[in-house]
Amino acid sequence: AMEEGPSARIREGDCAVLKRDEVFKAVSVLRRRKIIFEKQWFYLDNAIGHIYGTTFEVTNGGNLQPKQEVEETSTETKEAGTDNRNIVDDGKSQKLTHDDIKALKDKGIKGQEIVQQLIENSTTFRDKTEFAQDKYIKKKKKKYEAVITIVKPSTRILSTMYYAREPGKINHLRYDTLAQMLTLGNIHAGNKMIVMETCAGLVLGAVMERMGGYGSIIQMYPGGGPVRAATSCFGFPKPFFDNLHEFPLSKVQSLLSGTFTTEILPADPEENALVEEESNGLSEEKQTSLQETEEEPATEAPMEINPTEEQDMMDINAEDVEFKGNKEKENKENVREKQMKQWERRKKLKEAAALLREKNADGLIVASKFHPTPLLLSLLEFVAPSRPFVVYCQYKEPLLECYTKLRERGGVINLKLSETWLRNYQVLPDRSHPKLTMSGGGGYLLSGITVILEKGKSDSSSSEALKMEEPSSKRCKLQDLPC
Repeated sequence: AMEEGPSARIREGDCAVLKRDEVFKAVSVLRRRKIIFEKQWFYLDNAIGHIYGTTFEVTNGGNLQPKQEVEETSTETKEAGTDNRNIVDDGKSQKLTHDDIKALKDKGIKGQEIVQQLIENSTTFRDKTEFAQDKYIKKKKKKYEAVITIVKPSTRILSTMYYAREPGKINHLRYDTLAQMLTLGNIHAGNKMIVMETCAGLVLGAVMERMGGYGSIIQMYPGGGPVRAATSCFGFPKPFFDNLHEFPLSKVQSLLSGTFTTEILPADPEENALVEEESNGLSEEKQTSLQETEEEPATEAPMEINPTEEQDMMDINAEDVEFKGNKEKENKENVREKQMKQWERRKKLKEAAALLREKNADGLIVASKFHPTPLLLSLLEFVAPSRPFVVYCQYKEPLLECYTKLRERGGVINLKLSETWLRNYQVLPDRSHPKLTMSGGGGYLLSGITVILEKGKSDSSSSEALKMEEPSSKRCKLQDLPC
């Protein structure tokens, strides 16, 4: 059983997140594998067995050692100037040269001591104001103290990481917007959710985390197969994937019109999925772990035997005959394997189709790079009445169009188009203020609730009905107006 909660331990093969200040990076915990993070290189061997959330120091040889908390002595009154007006930044204030610092490092002197030496050898340090001194120490600590915290991945951490590192992969979906989606979509254990996303699997992972392994999810995907690079970073236990189904967008229309068959499958997803994963900039071991979660390791293409070549080789000796026999045997095995796989995929596709056909999903989440209108209009068919849906788009205009179309079509209430506003604050005594780097935009959300759509009422008849319902005085006036 997996250890959960605050005292979970770091294990080999886990997905973990490295944190330094506000920078995150997801890694697989493997022995003897060099990791480069924030210009530091180290091995994670020593971290195995420690509790998540431990802060480590990088010692020489790239080994991690749990950092001993040192009480900062702030009893002595610090000498500080009143302002910085007399300080000239001419680069001459630091007596230690680059080579001196390198020598200290090579001796294996700890970062804390190097910072102390830098302070002692700085001619201007005591003239700086208290704030400037703090800033100086903080800056030097960041440079010379190599400390890394290893944390357990979660939606909050991974969405922050993706938004900071590769926002393009997740369509610039900001973490507060993702939080809004989970709330507006009323995602909880036992739901039957439809998720359509092109955010590297981050939104899917967030939904899976909220549902805690209970309920079912049908992921709609474009192209050859679903991309779940971010989903694999969460490190979910295997049972979480038991009720995760996938269904190609290309088959939605045929499913709605009743012409759906599993005979003609979309192109083999392995080839496509691999290409997409590679473009996700993931390292090799991530790809293998990703395939394990999907329980579909990629197979090599069967060895092809070219008939013309065989005729050219008339003088086949005994070894060749044996080799050819092996090749054919291999070929047959490959064909059988392919058929098994094809059959397995058909079965999975049928199951997903059956789930969608029930048209009783408890919610719909869309966060993709495609135009939301056609997606929403077709996918809402599978959602039960009185259920929430949420659509994310990086831009406002497509959602405005979507809003109008839904209003015309009916079958939805409580339509809202919203944008969350996020501002980070630095909170420190005497210098609390909003951070200077504020996020420009986290995208837009269109949310609403489905209701039963009365079929048979076309737009024209509904406008007629409206005319009839208007009070008589108003109607007369309208007709009496001179054209």
